[in-house]
Amino acid sequence: MEDILKRLLEVEINAEKLVANAQSQRETMVHQTLLDTQQTEQQFKSHIPELKANLLQKAELRATQTIAELQKRYTEKKIQLNQLAKENHDKALDAALQLFMNLGKNP
Repeated sequence: MEDILKRLLEVEINAEKLVANAQSQRETMVHQTLLDTQQTEQQFKSHIPELKANLLQKAELRATQTIAELQKRYTEKKIQLNQLAKENHDKALDAALQLFMNLGKNP
């Protein structure tokens, strides 16, 4: 009976050692994970200015392209309106002349 008690005591001691070892490893892993997380967060934070600059550069490029497109459309529309004005200039002068001449005929 004594041998069984000794073996049970040894098994319990070994189990306690295993539990203590596992807890120690767990704490080490948690601590290392926290350190890794902090390092990753710092790396990300250090890249934020670079990310912002990259996004700003892309936005400026899109804005420049949009402005160029709008200027092109404006120029095309201006040319069309100038051509239309030139085409109708003579008609407008004729109509004004006719109106002026008709005013002189009707007293």
